[in-house]
Amino acid sequence: MTSRCRTRLAILSVACAACLPLAALADGPASAGSANNAAPAQGYSYPTEGRVEYVLGCMDEKGHDFANVYKCSCTIDKIAAALPYDDYVEQSTFSKYATMGGEGGAEFRMDKARAQTKKFLALQQAAYDQCGLGKPAASASAK
Repeated sequence: MTSRCRTRLAILSVACAACLPLAALADGPASAGSANNAAPAQGYSYPTEGRVEYVLGCMDEKGHDFANVYKCSCTIDKIAAALPYDDYVEQSTFSKYATMGGEGGAEFRMDKARAQTKKFLALQQAAYDQCGLGKPAASASAK
């Protein structure tokens, strides 16, 4: 992906992120007042940088065609609807480094890490299925 394409994608992401608060206001104050432990109706708030990073990584795996911008954006939206950002960072990190060899990778092969990796990959697979991306690439956990 060229730097020009990445710049356009970043601008598009910032523009979309700027529109999200306006969409929340359109729902009215009644929806903003309900606080509970369940996931928010529109998902958890992820920083734009985190969303863009995910979309770019997804496009690296799935191909750099324009349709994948939307499919990969859909995938991170589905993940954000189900998982708080801190949990996403932890689970995706364990998933990325699960196959790291040597002593450095030992922490990512512990039982807790395996459980986090399994949860993340299941959530990611469900999001891929819902967004039309199919199965994650075999190297998804190796990155």
